[in-house]
Amino acid sequence: MDAQQNQRTGIPRPPPPPAPGGGGDFSAILTVLGMFLAIAAMVQVIIPSSSTLKQSFSVLHQVPEGHVGVYWRGGALLDTITSPGFHFKLPLITHFEPIQVTLQTDLVRDIPCGTKGGVMINFEKIEVVNRLSKDYVYDTLLNYGVQYDNTWIYDKIHHEINQFCSAHSLQQVYIDMFDQIDEKMKDSLQADCTRYAPGIEILSVRVTKPKIPESIRRNFEQMEEERTKVLIAIEKQRVSEKEAETQKKIAISEAEKHAHVSKIQMEQKLMEKDSARKQEEISNAMYLAREKSLADADYYRTMKEVEADKLRLTPQYLELKFIEAIANNTKIYFGNKVPNMVLDQRLLGSFLQDVVKRENLEL
Repeated sequence: MDAQQNQRTGIPRPPPPPAPGGGGDFSAILTVLGMFLAIAAMVQVIIPSSSTLKQSFSVLHQVPEGHVGVYWRGGALLDTITSPGFHFKLPLITHFEPIQVTLQTDLVRDIPCGTKGGVMINFEKIEVVNRLSKDYVYDTLLNYGVQYDNTWIYDKIHHEINQFCSAHSLQQVYIDMFDQIDEKMKDSLQADCTRYAPGIEILSVRVTKPKIPESIRRNFEQMEEERTKVLIAIEKQRVSEKEAETQKKIAISEAEKHAHVSKIQMEQKLMEKDSARKQEEISNAMYLAREKSLADADYYRTMKEVEADKLRLTPQYLELKFIEAIANNTKIYFGNKVPNMVLDQRLLGSFLQDVVKRENLEL
């Protein structure tokens, strides 16, 4: 505890007693080292925190979250990579730098370029979202240094923008293909980083609208106004066509509805007529059957009467009827013809009897 307290306050620790067998030299080394550490601690207190000299003299340093610690000794990059937190290093001998390994946005400003037609334009701002992989920190810094993004982002963006502008016209760069520049820049940057600096990952590129000469800008604005008017006219025409088509569909629908209703009504009337016809046919059939039944009954009655008359009209019956008719007559005639009349009636009865016999034979 005393030794640690002495080291924190900058008071050098007394050298240990010399060990037997030549330990005096080692004690002297420890003494010099302790004095050196004390001086370094005093310098760290005196020098402002923003000074690079303080970082060189500091023993204890901090790696912030989202970064890793990278160290150089005598200008040579060490393969030691430290994680966030407090760490120790040799002052003046070892140099330390925190390297960000989380998402970072590099802002590239004022990129002039010339289009295929020779018009000079200027991209005021391009943002590149990128990330350095923790596993490739050593190789990337070894090959391209701490300012690796100058090589693969800032300078590369200038190069790619100029290549793109020189291969396309102002119309394509400013209007037609402007929505494709972001993806083209991202793909180009990522392709070269994958080949030469695989630890750098390009996540997205955001390109702002370039500045063009004022006269050309006014022409583009007029063209855009005219194009907008044409689009509005086309849209109005399309709306009118849609409205006409809608009205047509409504009219067709109404006509189909009326036709369908008329068809249903017609079918209903036909069904009513058919039902009435069937009822009439049934009534006629019933009437015909009834009349036929009556006729058959009348015929049967007549035939039976005829048969009965045939059975009744015998000479004896006729003679009886004749006698009854004469008996009912209150008038009495006298003369020579009366017996002849009686005889004639008897002859008539005989004739009728013969007729009945002939009919019986024919049956």
